[in-house]
Amino acid sequence: MFARLTMIASGATEATRKGRFPKDEAPEPSAFDRAGAVASSLRRADRVWTSPALAARRTAEALGLDAAVEPLLAEQDFGRWAGKSFEAMQAEDPEGMAAWFSDPGAAPHGGESLAAVARRGAALMERLAGESGHTIALTHAVPIRAVIVHVLGAPLSSVWKIDIEPLSLTEFRSDGRRWVLHASGVVAG
Repeated sequence: MFARLTMIASGATEATRKGRFPKDEAPEPSAFDRAGAVASSLRRADRVWTSPALAARRTAEALGLDAAVEPLLAEQDFGRWAGKSFEAMQAEDPEGMAAWFSDPGAAPHGGESLAAVARRGAALMERLAGESGHTIALTHAVPIRAVIVHVLGAPLSSVWKIDIEPLSLTEFRSDGRRWVLHASGVVAG
């Protein structure tokens, strides 16, 4: 049983462009301009899922994809940090930021820990391992990074060493026994 997963990072939002923790907002208009190039590079899918976040849902629409919402693809909940800049949070809560970067189980922002995002990613991959065919999943940088380190068996702290660009594609393949990272960071157009 062969499975393929194409994860697409949602289009850039004002928060991501300005170096702020994401909140539920639509992609910037420039994201829609690039969507055509991405859409033309996609192969037929047996199922298309999207994060519940507005950025992912609107990206799916811009790509012309009819996607079902999949909660496992949700963006990390950044709690009270949502919408605030990294610099502001570093000044306001340096201990919390240090804990967040050094301890995957920490959620000093009152939201979701990186470890919780990783558990969702692992559950997604386990679920898809039993499915044949191609799945397209529109989501966000942190969940994509978490799936990458899960598949590679790398420490969860490795997520901070992976860059995921808006509208980039990350591909995984499975033979039913194990997943492999096929390509990462592919940007169409």
